[in-house]
Amino acid sequence: MKQIIFRLAGIFLATASLCSPVIANAETHPSKTKLSSKHAKPVAPAKSAAKEESEPEPDIQQSKNDEYKCELGNSLTMYTYANDEQHIAMRWKKHLYLMSKVDTTTGAHRFENRKAGFIWIGIPSKGLLLDSHKGQQLANECKTDQQILAEAERSATTSAQAK
Repeated sequence: MKQIIFRLAGIFLATASLCSPVIANAETHPSKTKLSSKHAKPVAPAKSAAKEESEPEPDIQQSKNDEYKCELGNSLTMYTYANDEQHIAMRWKKHLYLMSKVDTTTGAHRFENRKAGFIWIGIPSKGLLLDSHKGQQLANECKTDQQILAEAERSATTSAQAK
């Protein structure tokens, strides 16, 4: 008899824990839990009236730009400022983002825009763009024309030495 009572109590507690979020939601958001008919559409949560403010675009008038061609046909442009080594601007998918320098122990150039989630890592042979919000690479093997030429020269030198 005790085993049956313990099993029923366990079932009751499990059911109550599953229902408690629905009950709590019904108390705080009664419009979301009303059922008017079988064919009623679910009620969507109300959108915020205030628009999310976007960052102002960085000024690129007094900057030097480097065009990067990446694998899979991606491209981006980096704008550097002669008087500010702590920031760069990045054009990615028709938008400009201000990127702030993050110190590294490896010597790589790392710039971030935390709001957008972008991380740019530049090394002498290539660059890499990451999306920290999604946890994925956006562009890899990004190279300027100078980096492509330097790589071709190294390759030609290596093959000439091998002969």
